[in-house]
Amino acid sequence: MFLRSNKRIKDGKEHYYYTIVESRRLGSGKIAQKQVLYLGEINSSQQSAWRKTLEVFDERQQRLTSLSLFAEDRPVPSDAIDSVQIKLSEMKLERARPYGNCWLGCHLWRQLQLDRFWTEKLPKGREAVPWEQVLQLLVVNRLIDPGSEFRLHRQWFDHSAMDVLLGQDFAVAEKDRLYRCLDRVLEHKQELLVHLRQRWQDLFAAEYDLLLYDLTSTCVEGEAEQNPKAKYGYSRDGKPNCKQVVIALVMTPSGLPVAYEVMDGNTSDKTTLRGFLGKVEALHGKARRVWLMDRGIPTEALLKEMRESRQETFYLVGTSKSKIKQYERKWLDLPWRKVRESVQVKLFAEQGELYVLAKSEGRQKRLPFAARRSCGCCENCER
Repeated sequence: MFLRSNKRIKDGKEHYYYTIVESRRLGSGKIAQKQVLYLGEINSSQQSAWRKTLEVFDERQQRLTSLSLFAEDRPVPSDAIDSVQIKLSEMKLERARPYGNCWLGCHLWRQLQLDRFWTEKLPKGREAVPWEQVLQLLVVNRLIDPGSEFRLHRQWFDHSAMDVLLGQDFAVAEKDRLYRCLDRVLEHKQELLVHLRQRWQDLFAAEYDLLLYDLTSTCVEGEAEQNPKAKYGYSRDGKPNCKQVVIALVMTPSGLPVAYEVMDGNTSDKTTLRGFLGKVEALHGKARRVWLMDRGIPTEALLKEMRESRQETFYLVGTSKSKIKQYERKWLDLPWRKVRESVQVKLFAEQGELYVLAKSEGRQKRLPFAARRSCGCCENCER
């Protein structure tokens, strides 16, 4: 590296601007120069600030001391008592790594008290690296730059500051160690959800009276097809020739996951809701709770059960096409009611349910013509 000075005359005065430049030899033998740091103008009025740039620890006096920072080719001013000179020609930039994002990830880990939780669940044995630290590395990686365990092992760890923050060398990111850690975590899934629920409630005053429930699927290939849950089923990503697994998720409107489950790839959406109703009640207790779902998830029989046997459980779900046709004439006869500037609704109650037909002028303007023709705005809810 070297210090490059650029001279510029402005308003009859000379101004000097400095840049730290790095030279790299290419495979062709040529040398390419890269600007590493722009220092700007260093004039006489800024020299006093430069003279207090470096702070070192004086072991003899056991205190911090400020030293001046001057380039090798610049004379040290006579008034600079404590100073040090550097050789810019010998400066090197090696293994530059982001630190702040990794530090924040580790801080969140401690704020959620996951260090205490996993130290108890994964006590240290004869392993060279505690499993809690391996899991912390995996979680911070998912937070900052999600990828596979193999990518973390091959690339991400060396480009992060996790070795400094964890106080561990590359052993913490060994490939087999990362995979084995995931196997150890699975058995503590339910306890983890309970722990996170309590921490979210303490930190964010999270409430669980309104829950969103949905399902998705992801296809698998290669050795993953040997997974016993990998089955052929309805493919949401348009790959019916691939095996898949179904993932169900319950979350709050603020995006906090409450419960999840990985199920067989041929699982029907209509068979999943009853189990999650029980899981959420067991985890968060019985409460006045509203479930938001697509119309393909609950069956009419289950909705009836929710109305009759679960007095504190309510739902907001899209009306089935059969009921839209059944009540079409009744909707046509009802007047529109304006609920806001561009939204009008028609309401009527039938057998303990409140049906809502909504019309939004603003939404119609945003949708293309084909989508406006096929869009169903009917909602079926109970309050």
